[in-house]
Order: sequence, then C-alpha cells, then structure tokens
Amino acid sequence: MYNLQIIRDLAEKLGFSYIEQEPLSKHTTFKIGGNADIFVTVCNVEQLKAVVLACNKNNIPLFVIGKGSNLLISDGGMQSVVVALDGDFKEIALEENTVICGAGVSLAKLCTFALNKSLTGLEFAYGIPGTVGGAAYMNAGAYGGEMKDVIKSVTHITRQGEMVTLPASELDLGYRHSVYKTTDDIIISVTMELNPGDCDEIKAKMNDFMTRRKTKQPLEYPSAGSVFKRPQGNFAGTLIEQCGLKGKTIGGAQVSEKHAGFIINVGDATCEDVLSLISFVQDTVKEQTGYFLEREIIHI
Repeated sequence: MYNLQIIRDLAEKLGFSYIEQEPLSKHTTFKIGGNADIFVTVCNVEQLKAVVLACNKNNIPLFVIGKGSNLLISDGGMQSVVVALDGDFKEIALEENTVICGAGVSLAKLCTFALNKSLTGLEFAYGIPGTVGGAAYMNAGAYGGEMKDVIKSVTHITRQGEMVTLPASELDLGYRHSVYKTTDDIIISVTMELNPGDCDEIKAKMNDFMTRRKTKQPLEYPSAGSVFKRPQGNFAGTLIEQCGLKGKTIGGAQVSEKHAGFIINVGDATCEDVLSLISFVQDTVKEQTGYFLEREIIHI
C-alpha cells in the first residue's frame, strides 16, 4: 500500500483540496463506481505538476478525471489518486480565431464561448457531455464533425513533470482515438483553430443538434453515452435493435428503448450489471449478425 500522507502534505503546502474515500459515482455520468482512495482537485499547473511528480516518485497510481462521461468505474473503486482539474484549467483565451482552452473546460462552455464570438467549427460538440481534455483524448465527434477538424495543438504534462506541446499532425487523431490513448501523459490545454461565422447560423445549428439529441437519446437517464464504436458499414444501435435487444435488462442496467446504442442506469446499476449486459449484447449481435461490437466506453 502506498503512502497517502505524501499527498496530504502536498495539499497543505500548495493549497489544493482533497477528499479521502470519495465515491466516484458522484463524478461519472453513469452514476456508477466505488471510492477513490483520495480525490484531489488542482487549480493550476504548479499543483498538478507537484502531484504528478510525487505520484511518479513514490509509485502511487494516478488517474485524471473530467466529467466522467465516457467512464465505467468498477464497483470496488480506484486504488489511486484521482485528480480533477479546476481553476486555471477551466479558462478560455482567444487570439483572433485561435481558441486556447483549458482541459477542464466543459464542451458546453466552449461551444457557448465560440458562439458568443461568432466562431464556427464546434457546433457538432454542443451537447457532448464531456470536457475539452476528454474530447481531445477520445477525438470526440458527432453529426459529421470531430475534434480533429479543429485541433491545432495539445499541451500535456508527462509523468516526469515535463510540459510538451504536440501539433495536430503528431496526435494520431482517428475515430475515437488519439496518441494519448497509448501514453500516460496528461492533457492540460487544447488549442483550436475556428473560422468566423454568422452568430445566428451557428446558434441555429447548435440548437438543431441539441434537439436531435434530446429526441433520439435517453438523456433523462444516467449513461456513458454511446457504448460501442460504430462498426464499419453499419451502426451499433441499428444492429442491437435488429437483434431485439431494446429494453434488455440485467440488474439495474438496461439497453435503452429510446436508442439501442445506449445502456442506461435505470436504478442502482452496478459496474458488473453493465459489463454483463455489454457482454450479452456483444455475444448476441455477433451470433445473429456476424458483427463484433467494440466497446467505446472506458472501463476502469
């Protein structure tokens, strides 16, 4: 067992907050997950760097969480330091058409900022319930757009405390993928290049996308968004529906009757409930259609 007193001492020295045995169900859109050994909220690069270096030096597991919108956390929780980004990491700056955005900024806030500045290019992201850092990590996308369309560069901190900026060409941005899925670097800011647009047209497009989401997606229930990646030549939700799995329930987890690509928490679902339902859906779809559905949500 590692020594959490190291983190407590750092918090007292640098002034960041922490909570021990914090339920991670409070920090995920699925409302599922056991406790974190210690949940730390940092507000600037100095604090984050100190925590990262301390964890690296003392072999303490560390995980950075955003809005928790694409996460399925185990019922046993996380035996690690879980870090949330606040303060400076939730700031947005503008230089002409270039937006420099902290990793902790919500996509909703970023999209509204762009709208107010009459900048187009981020409308697709309006309604995606995550942070900018998470969106870059996953190369999030919807309605024909994705983050790689706007990202100019990303700045991260390595586990050795070094700050590095990578141009978009070095980010290996693909379908629900970036280079960060193969490293343990921590995204701290994202620089995006947008285009001047008409405020009314931008707002109309954002409202259209939000209306589609509300109409087609089960936003009234806790979920982690689309559970599966889109299989080549088809759609996960279509295949699941064709197999008659809408409404299939295991424990408190259910394949949404509104959109079969979503698994929702209909009442005290556990991580095991969701994993069992995912496996059942994968097996059934594979058997009946020949398609294997690859999981998109991240299980920890």
